[in-house]
Amino acid sequence: MSLPSLLGVFAHPDDESLLAGGVLARHAASGARTAVVTATWTAGSHRAAELGDALRVLGAGEPRLLEYADARVPESAPGRPRFIDAPLDEAVARLVRHVRELRPDIVVTHDAYGQLTGHPDHVHAHRVTLLAVHAAGLEHLYPEAGEPWQPGALCLATHPHSGVGELGGLLAGVGKTVRSVPDERVTATVDVRPWLDRKWAAVSAHRSETERRRSLPGILTRLPAEARERILATEWFTRLAVRPTPAGSGNPGGLTG
Repeated sequence: MSLPSLLGVFAHPDDESLLAGGVLARHAASGARTAVVTATWTAGSHRAAELGDALRVLGAGEPRLLEYADARVPESAPGRPRFIDAPLDEAVARLVRHVRELRPDIVVTHDAYGQLTGHPDHVHAHRVTLLAVHAAGLEHLYPEAGEPWQPGALCLATHPHSGVGELGGLLAGVGKTVRSVPDERVTATVDVRPWLDRKWAAVSAHRSETERRRSLPGILTRLPAEARERILATEWFTRLAVRPTPAGSGNPGGLTG
């Protein structure tokens, strides 16, 4: 049976593979439509080419790029503003167009911390996606972006305190801050071991990142396979309902309870 269609929205090439590669591969293998929108880097860049290789491994189509510059790599999009500096309304409108075109059941993006390391592009991708998912269902917002479509849920890729484990020490060892959430905030824990080969192949497709000592792909590449598999075998999400509850159901008397 096909699983719900899935759209991932992530800040950089490689985020899709690291944070949701197993879930993307799982949904694609079931016959569900899957796709990924990436906020930074431009078509024709080496990172976009690597992203294309990774998405083909995951079954998630071709790269869809908003083509803003990485906050720390201005050459990622020559002549374009950094994602975090771009007009908010412009970035939301660009993403709304993809949501309405693809009509996903579920959208997956970064959590409010920007995942473990709190990269500013990750944090901003969370904000832009949250706005775009709501706006996509409203006919008078961005009418030029296509017919309204409201995804059923927004899932935030995250890490619970109990799931940081050895990854926390590895990130701290290269000077990165670790931000995780209380375990009770996690609403879906997915064992992706059946799709781990595809997930790791997709991460490895980001060759320029696996060569960097301080990047997460680079850290993982240097680990023994057993340790790497422990780190990558589980993906965690916080699910937010997006579609409103119909009148007459749920709690008609107020917002509490």
